[in-house]
Amino acid sequence: MNDLPHHAARLRALAPSCGPVRLVAVDGHAGSGKSTFAARLAEALGGAPVLHLDDLATHQELFAWTDRLREQVTEPLSRGEPARYAPYDWTARAFGPPRTLEPAPVILIEGVGAGRRALRPLLARLLWMDLAAEESWERGRRRDGPALSAFWDGWTAAETAHFSADPSRPHADALVRQLPVGYEWLEGPVRAHC
Repeated sequence: MNDLPHHAARLRALAPSCGPVRLVAVDGHAGSGKSTFAARLAEALGGAPVLHLDDLATHQELFAWTDRLREQVTEPLSRGEPARYAPYDWTARAFGPPRTLEPAPVILIEGVGAGRRALRPLLARLLWMDLAAEESWERGRRRDGPALSAFWDGWTAAETAHFSADPSRPHADALVRQLPVGYEWLEGPVRAHC
C-alpha cells in the first residue's frame, strides 16, 4: 500500500498534542529508513517540518538528549511559540548556529528513541519503522561505509541498551514497513490491543 496522502489526512485530523501542534514520532532502529519515510510523509503533509534527533544527540550523549529536546523544542511549541535549537555537527563535534522551528499543524520528530517514555505524552501518534535491528544496522553500515565501522559498533550497543530500558515499538500506534514501492502501514501494538 502506498497511501501516504490518506494517512497524512488522518494525522492532520488528530487533536493537537503539544500546544497547537500534532507531534508525530517516527522511531525505529538506526538504518531502518526513518529519515526517508519522514521526508515522504512530510511531503504528503504539504511540507510539514521534520526535526531530526541526530541534530540533538551528540557523540557523548547518543540518547541523553531529552532535556535539550524539552527545553529547546517541546516547551516553546507547547506555548505556541517557535522552538530554537542548535543542531549538532557530527564532523566538527560541536553545536552549530541555532535553527528556528515554527509551530505547524503537524511536526514530525524522526530518530532512534523518538517514541521514548518521556516524549510519548506529547505525541499525537507514534510510528515505528518495522525492520529488525540486525537488518537495519546492516543497511546503516552499508550506507555509511567502513570509515564509520567503529562508530556503528558503539552505536549498536548503545541502541540495544536504550531499547531494553525504554522500548518504543510496544507503544506504537502504527508499524510502517517499507515495500519495494511505497509503504505498508499496519495497526501497531497499541491499537491492536485497544
